Amino acid sequence: MIGFIDLRSDTVTKPTSEMLEAMFNAEVGDDVFGEDPTINALEQKGALLFEKEAGLFCPSGTMTNQVAIRVHVKPGDEVICDQSSHIYNYEGGGIAANAGASVKVIHSNRGKMTPEDVLDCINPDDYHCPVSRLVSLENTSNKGGGSCYTLNEMLDISKVVKDNGLAFHLDGARIFNALVELEEEPSSLGKIFDSISICMSKGLGSPMGSLLLGSDAFINEARRVRKLMGGGMRQAGYMAAAGIYALDNHIHRLKEDHRRAKEIADVIMGLSYVENLAPVDTNIVIFKLNSEVNADAFLQYLEAKQILAISLGPQMVRMVTHLDIMDEMVHKIVETLKNTP
Repeated sequence: MIGFIDLRSDTVTKPTSEMLEAMFNAEVGDDVFGEDPTINALEQKGALLFEKEAGLFCPSGTMTNQVAIRVHVKPGDEVICDQSSHIYNYEGGGIAANAGASVKVIHSNRGKMTPEDVLDCINPDDYHCPVSRLVSLENTSNKGGGSCYTLNEMLDISKVVKDNGLAFHLDGARIFNALVELEEEPSSLGKIFDSISICMSKGLGSPMGSLLLGSDAFINEARRVRKLMGGGMRQAGYMAAAGIYALDNHIHRLKEDHRRAKEIADVIMGLSYVENLAPVDTNIVIFKLNSEVNADAFLQYLEAKQILAISLGPQMVRMVTHLDIMDEMVHKIVETLKNTP
């Protein structure tokens, strides 16, 4: 029996039995004292993977992003990001509340900024303007439908950022989806970005946690800000063990999520009640229903068939494949979509 199929997000996964075993067997200590060996191992592992000097384990990707921004900017500075980005839309106004900074947004195509976009947003050296201090890039882009930057695209943006003396942050909540899809290595990103946030609890299937990566000096200051935000943890090595297991075992299987998302998209493309479908690059499927379709009723119909999806705006529906979505579930999803009244 299949049961409920939850496509609302890749955050809904449950730990596998092997991950649970790794968690139960973890050696732990007090992380505020720096004495949790499993957290220390995860931080070192992440830093080595992306060729950064150090790492910091936090409860969430929102915290890693907000800690990074707080370290990079001063009150009155400005952060440049895409208008669809997570740091701007889904982190509770944290840029203003935590860092006292303003935001200049770029209206790009599917969440992917260009070097020209960034250059146009950098303020002149004029005391009437906030100081442009930080550029934040999201890869993959959630609201962009899982779109991903190539290594060369990120390098081109980095040149503009560095030439103008700004800091460069990567919100890599789903960075492994991009790396796997484009067959690129995480080690290449360490030289591009000043700070990198990677999430354990999305495609990698951990129950919680994200890593912030950067230089030794940056992470030392980030640790202070994490404490200020209430992110100091004790015996959290049980969660760090899940992250280590995920990095060792759940990266390359992301291709299965991408394949399944494309199989669902292939069917959606031919449905008469769908107005358009965003390109599907990784594990996110976003489509727009025709105006005559009641979007709430459509989602309720799916739920009655034990399929959960989510609204992403007027007439917009998002489905996300993940660790817990199997081929037999995809078959039920596509058959249900084909037979929607």
